[in-house]
Amino acid sequence: MLGSTHGTLTTHSRPARVVACGEHPPHTVHGISDPGTADGPRPAGDTGATTGPAAADQDVSGRPLYAPVPDLDRFFRPESVAVIGASDSEGRPNTGITRQLIAWAERVGARLHPVNPGREQVFGLPCYAGVADLPETVDLAVLLVGDPLPLIGQLAEAKVKFAVAFASGFAETGEDGAAAQARLAEAVARSGLRLLGPNTNLNAFEKFRHDLDGPAIALITQSGHQGRPVFTLQELGIRLSHWAPTGNEADLETADFLSYFASRPEVGAIAAYVEGLKDGRSFLLAADRAARNKVPVVVVKVGRTETGARTAASHTGKLTGADEVVDAALRQFGVIRVDGLDELQDTAALLARAKKPTAEGVAVYSISGGTGAHFADLATAAGLTLPTLTDAKQTELHQWIPDYLNVANPIDNGGHPVGDWRGRKIIDAILADPSVGVLICPITGPFPPMSDKLAQDLVDAAEQSDKLVCVVWGSPVGTEDAYRRTLLGSSRVATFRTFANCITAVRAYLDHHRFTAHYRSPFDNAPRVLSPSARKAQALLRPGGQLSEHAAKQLLRAYGIRVPREQLVTSAAAAVRAASLVGYPVVMKGSGPELAHKTELGLVKVGLTSASQVRDAYRELTDIARYEDLPLDGVLVCQMIERGVEMVVGVTPDPLFGPTVSVGLGGVLVEVLQDLAVGVPPFGEEHARTMLRGLRGHALLEGVRGMPPADTDALVETVLRVQRMALELDGELAELDINPLVVLPRGQGAVALDALAVCH
Repeated sequence: MLGSTHGTLTTHSRPARVVACGEHPPHTVHGISDPGTADGPRPAGDTGATTGPAAADQDVSGRPLYAPVPDLDRFFRPESVAVIGASDSEGRPNTGITRQLIAWAERVGARLHPVNPGREQVFGLPCYAGVADLPETVDLAVLLVGDPLPLIGQLAEAKVKFAVAFASGFAETGEDGAAAQARLAEAVARSGLRLLGPNTNLNAFEKFRHDLDGPAIALITQSGHQGRPVFTLQELGIRLSHWAPTGNEADLETADFLSYFASRPEVGAIAAYVEGLKDGRSFLLAADRAARNKVPVVVVKVGRTETGARTAASHTGKLTGADEVVDAALRQFGVIRVDGLDELQDTAALLARAKKPTAEGVAVYSISGGTGAHFADLATAAGLTLPTLTDAKQTELHQWIPDYLNVANPIDNGGHPVGDWRGRKIIDAILADPSVGVLICPITGPFPPMSDKLAQDLVDAAEQSDKLVCVVWGSPVGTEDAYRRTLLGSSRVATFRTFANCITAVRAYLDHHRFTAHYRSPFDNAPRVLSPSARKAQALLRPGGQLSEHAAKQLLRAYGIRVPREQLVTSAAAAVRAASLVGYPVVMKGSGPELAHKTELGLVKVGLTSASQVRDAYRELTDIARYEDLPLDGVLVCQMIERGVEMVVGVTPDPLFGPTVSVGLGGVLVEVLQDLAVGVPPFGEEHARTMLRGLRGHALLEGVRGMPPADTDALVETVLRVQRMALELDGELAELDINPLVVLPRGQGAVALDALAVCH
């Protein structure tokens, strides 16, 4: 049993419940009663905004644990709008923008007031000389000027709630532009108004269709053109409710809109194109709100390659972040990441409209055995489950399908049954199977005698079922009635054009509902008070330097992380005495702050079993150090640990998210294997276990080739203790590497054999 300051690890035979440092029992969200939790979505109209102590809630690293939902109602649906720099002179860019804004204001029922000191009227509307001359307090000011900074103070005096700045030439252009944007952001922060932009566009003021019903997609983009494919989904009958083009995010950012949309009752899914994030924690808090409210979030996040990251950074002037960390953070909070805009639109459309699955099994049904086999192969490779139908179900299907055809799943009907009354019977029978939650029917090309009736039967069956029905219409033409009218005319059938997009969307659909069904916010139990361990650890740190292995292990010991019995000695005689106290066999290692890779330097001796071997090893280690001109603070005489699974656990800073914790296969081949999982604090025990399950070498922990299962409970607790250290020493501890952490057989713990720590 480890010290209660650091957590406890139970010893029951069932999986242990690891209690991380600072963890509290479940309570209301951030000190307030929040209906938008894992128990269900937030009631309509409840934005979750709050004031008081919860708003100042911080973890031990000083990062917020709560972010109120911004009230953006008057941004998207203002009662009054001012257009500063309005024009009706033909040929001027501001004229087209003014015309579009007037039309938009009419659609949303807002009063629009042009502002331009050189005009009395603009498009027949009274024009005002300046902000101070406006006839009323406006909700939104659209700034059609090259430099919005001088206007911020005027808008604040006029008590304007929101402003939009289209001007470019800010952080996206380099250091001078970034400095100008910083001045703009500071002015906005003092003013009390909220600003969209700069370097944004008119997407928020597009013409949305209001004749569509059902849950809607809300769209966030940092590049307006990249949102066009999702916006045009309206032409296929899929409703869009909002579009937020965030631009450079001097004030309002992606996280603000994500949090707001996740609290809107009409939003069924959020689609986002993201180039960089303004603040990692803000984004995670918004993603957390979406997960609590069970609102799916689908994101294209560019920056997987160095070229993409560099180009994205130059476009909006924001940090793209290390891609493996961004990817891990998105998965950790249930955000679905896709690569293409076509995947973004298809996945978001499915998630917005599909009901909760009744089962995770997927049935593949086609008129061709080859088509079914091809699709089933791709679906299985992507991780979808295709359950084998029971003998009874197969017998039922063979009433209408010839006996020589395979109906175990995938289901091949041979073609002819779809042309008559049997077609609907087959579909209904498949949907009635309790192991099937999704029915997918790939139709590779139109063949009207069969495909038209098949499409209609699928639509009719979907209308009578609570299960998801998907169709892949493979024809490149896309003008066929079966596609345009029958399939796209149904709000219950999800229609795709490619196998890949269908599989991506269905996998995301099942993953989302599985994730949100068990989601518990990690922010609820994040540590808020420094532990006694932090004070012990801070006394060991050396600002700007690297700790010796001995000092780094003392750091681990301060957090209750087990290290071998060892002594630091400075003479051969002391080494012999230490070996007798530690117990043979022993390991001897040179210890000094400049030593990062001792094995390569010959500064590690293992399996020493006698005093003479210890004396010889001491002389050899010190001779190597003198020859290599490496300063030593002594030689470590260490307990030799029996073989176990060698892992690595570490801490690395990320410019967006702060300290990150990684765990993976360790030892001397760690750089070669590159089998690491990354976690972004705060996270709990279950996510630590998820990180381990995601490793390619996870089977080693379960026991292979006669090896016993490893003590994964001890490994999980070590990961959680390292996370606590990372949070408490953020800003002081720059990097930590425990390699190897030997995980012993189940019930025997885990031991850190070596450690490297670098201080800020």
